[in-house]
Amino acid sequence: MKGMVIKMKIVVLGGGISTERHVSLVTATSVCRALRSLGHKAIFVDMFLGLEKYNGKLEDAFDAPDGFCGDVSIGHEAPNLEAVKASRELKSASRLGKNVLEICQLADCVFLGLHGADGEDGKIQAALDLLGVPYTGSDPLSSAMAMDKAVAKRIMESAGILTPKWEEITYCEADIPALADRLSLPCVVKAVNGGSSIGVALPDTKEELEKALHDILFYSDRVVVEEKIIGREMTQPILGDKYLSAIEIVPPEGNSFDYVAKYQSGDEGAREICPARITDAEQKMLGEAAVRFHRALGLSVYSRTDFIIDNEGRAYCLEVNTLPGMTPNSLIPKAAKLEGMSYAELCEKIVLMSLQAREKGK
Repeated sequence: MKGMVIKMKIVVLGGGISTERHVSLVTATSVCRALRSLGHKAIFVDMFLGLEKYNGKLEDAFDAPDGFCGDVSIGHEAPNLEAVKASRELKSASRLGKNVLEICQLADCVFLGLHGADGEDGKIQAALDLLGVPYTGSDPLSSAMAMDKAVAKRIMESAGILTPKWEEITYCEADIPALADRLSLPCVVKAVNGGSSIGVALPDTKEELEKALHDILFYSDRVVVEEKIIGREMTQPILGDKYLSAIEIVPPEGNSFDYVAKYQSGDEGAREICPARITDAEQKMLGEAAVRFHRALGLSVYSRTDFIIDNEGRAYCLEVNTLPGMTPNSLIPKAAKLEGMSYAELCEKIVLMSLQAREKGK
């Protein structure tokens, strides 16, 4: 039958040991359930814990009645990674759990439901490439360039994309007083490899800047410090080589779009307005800039680029997410829904487009 999709064995890889572990668990289990609803033999595998609780034959794992999908949620705080490490039966320095690569090799495709370190930075993509295992999203090099905020900024500028004035700084605790004296305020300080607004601060005073630099050292000694732009926060999804509807992010009054605002509902959560309240000209401006950035980085299949439109109508590009959140309530699924695409259809489309990209060597 024309248009019929062959049912596949799919490993949905999530969890891991990054600061975005909780977000990844929700993304991966949601995607797994969606693919299973379409008849695919999808299973969820935690990249860090692996199949520690499964004692059957690996080839039979795809027949697990629940796809190994448990109940997960995103709390108010970032995950306690030391507790996660202590809970693992495999006492090893490896960031890959029991039988992770082995089960991936038995799959027709690996859906990367990972976020942050080890997921978006190209490492797992490189491992899967070496094994000849197809996976979703962008290739190792493009992922790594996008994940490193300083490298991504340089690519933005080379592609002629407007971005706030910025500088990259590598520092230690002893450097903080001098940096607090030198850097212009207000500003934004970001760990170069952070995500989900973890390792990000928006200081307005010297005292806040000193605290921000001190706190962010916990995540990285490399930061991007950029000019703080005041305006409307937008995010622009890309699917394939086309842009979808932009989404407007309205943080809770008096707050930034931080970890809590991103993932909590009600008064604590941000409002996500889709389609964004922008003109056709502004939509075109955002969409074309996001596509240009997507292409400049060599990204594949899908991405989501964040912008701020200032009071003069200029769109400042902030960063790009190569494996953006993919829960049913995430931003790309909301934009895809406007195109008439259900959440399950979107998940399957990402798999099919990724298989085509891998065949082309992208």
